[in-house]
Amino acid sequence: MLRTQLSAAARRPGRLLLTGLAILVAAFVVFGTVLAQQITERTARDNLSGTPAATDLVVGGESQGPAPAVATLARVRAVPGVAEAAARLEVGLGVNGSFVNLEADPGRGPLSTIRLKEGSYPDAPGEMAVTPRTAQRLGLTVGSVVTATDVRTTPVRITVTGLVGTAEDGGFNAYAPENVVIGLGGATEVRRIDLRAAPGESVETLRQRVAAVLPTDVALRPGAEVRQLEADAAASQVSALFALVGMFVAIAVVAAALVVTSTFRIVFAQRMRQLALLRAVGAHRGALVRALTAEGALTGLVAGAVGVAGALAVGHAVPPILRAAGRAVSSPGVPVGAAVAVVLGAVAVTVLAVLAPAFTASRVAPLEALRSASTTAGRRGIGGLRLVGGLLLAGGAVLVAALTIARLPKPQQEDYSATPVLLLLVVSGALAFFALVALGPLLVRPVLALVGWPLRQLGPVGRLAVGGVGGTPRRASAVSVVVALGVTLIAGVAVGGASLRTLMDRELALSAPADIEVTTAPGATLPDQVVTRARAAEGALARVVPYRRVDGLTLRRGAERLGNPESAYTGTDLDVAALPTTDQLDVAQGRLADLGPGRIVLGDWVARDTGLRVGDQVSLAVDARTTDVRVVAVLPDTGPLHAGVLADRTDLDRLGVAAGWSGLLADAARPGEDGRTAAVQALRQAIGGADGVGLAVLADSRDRDGEVLASIVWIAVGLVSLTVIIAVVGVGSTTALSVVERVGESGLLRAVGLSRGALRTMLTAESGLYGLIGATIGLLLGVPYAWLAVRALGIHAPLTLPVLPLVGLFVALIALTALAGVLPARRASRISPVAALGVDG
Repeated sequence: MLRTQLSAAARRPGRLLLTGLAILVAAFVVFGTVLAQQITERTARDNLSGTPAATDLVVGGESQGPAPAVATLARVRAVPGVAEAAARLEVGLGVNGSFVNLEADPGRGPLSTIRLKEGSYPDAPGEMAVTPRTAQRLGLTVGSVVTATDVRTTPVRITVTGLVGTAEDGGFNAYAPENVVIGLGGATEVRRIDLRAAPGESVETLRQRVAAVLPTDVALRPGAEVRQLEADAAASQVSALFALVGMFVAIAVVAAALVVTSTFRIVFAQRMRQLALLRAVGAHRGALVRALTAEGALTGLVAGAVGVAGALAVGHAVPPILRAAGRAVSSPGVPVGAAVAVVLGAVAVTVLAVLAPAFTASRVAPLEALRSASTTAGRRGIGGLRLVGGLLLAGGAVLVAALTIARLPKPQQEDYSATPVLLLLVVSGALAFFALVALGPLLVRPVLALVGWPLRQLGPVGRLAVGGVGGTPRRASAVSVVVALGVTLIAGVAVGGASLRTLMDRELALSAPADIEVTTAPGATLPDQVVTRARAAEGALARVVPYRRVDGLTLRRGAERLGNPESAYTGTDLDVAALPTTDQLDVAQGRLADLGPGRIVLGDWVARDTGLRVGDQVSLAVDARTTDVRVVAVLPDTGPLHAGVLADRTDLDRLGVAAGWSGLLADAARPGEDGRTAAVQALRQAIGGADGVGLAVLADSRDRDGEVLASIVWIAVGLVSLTVIIAVVGVGSTTALSVVERVGESGLLRAVGLSRGALRTMLTAESGLYGLIGATIGLLLGVPYAWLAVRALGIHAPLTLPVLPLVGLFVALIALTALAGVLPARRASRISPVAALGVDG
């Protein structure tokens, strides 16, 4: 028996690989993930350490006891055998109204972390070098002289002597020798000291000498150890990321197992006459199961080995290509143990996947050998045990989902933990998926009746395609469930990402409602000419919106002061209608557009503190002056610029608030970095030499947050797409195997007049229907579970349906699954009707 089955598999290696194609892809993905983790960890270790490679010893450092005193630097330098010592510290400066982080660096030599690009590096007090983006943002050039305010608020004249390149340029970075930084900040301690030993000097001997001059509580570590710790920290973050990746890879492996189970059912169904003959000549069921299981193990072994070999080839080919393109990427090793584990895992998964089809095939009656056809019709229904199990799983999914909904955070709930609720949601999703696997054959026909209706209206070819899928509901279910799993995950990521994007836009509309903000010190006002000049800079600025900010606002009803007796609120008369981000503000109650004279908008925390709701009449007060107002809207958190009360300008005038502006918001007239830089420079010219006026580029943080969220969403989409790839492979292999199974049917259709093109169209449409059914079920599951996941996070993000991406996903899945059937359909259409009708095995 075993020899018979294995020799049959060896005679048809193409069918062997086609049967295990999903396992091949899964093995490629799993081992590729192992290699990707190696590449990422090695790259992090090689390139992400902040300690220069020439550092032999490090004195002090973060979380390593007390920081070294400035006086320690001279004692360390005096130790015999110390070739160089570089102190690491920084000080914050106010330059042209913006924050600048001035960091100590030698500027040259092995211990420098920067490289000079233009001009010269500072070598005297009153000098500094800046990064190119900092120079661009602050309007600086080599030779510029600026007045800076250090941490002691002492005005200092500083000359820019050069431009330097760094690993990261945030637009606020400057560098100078340690004596300049220490003098400006008045530092008494440094963060740490990096030491380099003289040539030929023993590091251990030098360590003992340096330790002798250090206080006993100051840490002294080898530079290699510090670099290793920094690399380990970066690698640990990589490990945490790949732990998440592993979860998605595991889902892809489960999907591959489902696809392999389906393909083995098709393969065994095609050989029912052969299996019945074996039963007729004396083979018992146990021997048949063992033989079919061995065939599955051979399939897993070959597919796993080919997948691992392919991943190894790609993993070692990509890093050199990236290095040639200028990317610092390290090559992986050859993890033999992981490769063997992946191959053995492929064998194990395939054996588990083949067991159910093998047991079903072993129950074939010997009399089946007398049938004229070599295949048997697929079963359409499911057994009673499977039906009961599926219903129990579905009921469990619903009950756990109901428990999840009951435990969602309530408004203003403070003691909420998202982890247990998310775990419940995962359990509900898993139960729903396995219920779908069990009940899939029963669900396929009603779903097909709905989604296949338009195809049936296109004529006989459409009706034949729908009938072909509906005639084998177990097969259609097995493939469509995998597609549904992938679509559910991608739809969940898309809905969750869109909801988080809406939340982030709402938060940024509050904290960063414009590209740039010009501010003054508390209680001060902007000079009138600053606003006038800013409004005149039409080419660089799109809009200028000045505002007043007032502290100490109170809300009263008659003589009663509402809220905490000691609380007072910050208010502003910012014209929100003039800002482009106003439409991104979410309103908990009322309408923001109703803001006007005698009408105010409250932040949620102010409304809760005072007990006010939309429609309430109150008095707005500053000191002894009051004005009557009505609450027209409540925002979910605070107002723009973190104000608790939004009021009209006329109301603040009635309260006697000074007419001078507290600050202004402005947007760049042109997009991109150049437009933003032009806007910053225009505002700096408008500010001129005004004292106490600062400038902050709010759009930088907005862009960083947006890039981070977009990266997370795209990474998540890429990971869950693994399941979709497995599903498309399953559709292709299922269609290819069914073409072999239905050669006689194809010949009959050709004989009665169906053209080759129509046959190709029919089989391609059948493949597309697998995707259509799966995508429909996936969207129906993905959107509700995504909504629950967003709610379970407790971040109060609104449910946002990205309609176009979801429609694009739906269409793309149908197109991909249809394309997977193109080659098998072409193969079927090339068989002549006479040859096809003569096939009997």
